Amino acid sequence: MTHRTASHQLAVPVHENDHILGMGTARVTLVEYGDFECPACGLAYPIVKEVTARLGADVRFVFRHFPLTTVHVRAERAAESSEAADSQGRFWPMHDLLYERQDELEDEDLIRYAHELELNTDQFVRELAEGLHRSKVRHDFMGGVRSGVNGTPTFFINEVRYDGPFDLDTLLNAIDDVAGEF
Repeated sequence: MTHRTASHQLAVPVHENDHILGMGTARVTLVEYGDFECPACGLAYPIVKEVTARLGADVRFVFRHFPLTTVHVRAERAAESSEAADSQGRFWPMHDLLYERQDELEDEDLIRYAHELELNTDQFVRELAEGLHRSKVRHDFMGGVRSGVNGTPTFFINEVRYDGPFDLDTLLNAIDDVAGEF
């Protein structure tokens, strides 16, 4: 059983403003709506890394923000910091640091990460202070709402929501099931 929910399609197709690992020619696109402060997303993080490593060119991974601000008070700011890093070409390294250090997401931690990644820290701090990336985070969030996302992590495999467990074997099997549909 693949645990795909046909009633929940990805409402916003993958586009050039998304954070994408992999090629558009991949057989499968895995979209995650995630929250940097969410413990379940933290558990899914190494699994997604392993899935992309194992499947290589057969999978394209897309990350979208879905900060659950009523539960995770630092999630939105962490999402904005990843976008500030993206403005300097370093989204994925910041993404990884945020998941690897989920318990350290205060502003001073985010600035320390910017320094570790050798970002222009003044620019990073200014962009956070000005809320320059808030609209991108909210756009991702609203696209998730339109797609039926109501928790994190939520995955879509080739634009159909996947509601099964996200352990490595089950997720790989679900992706394999979809790839076999071609």
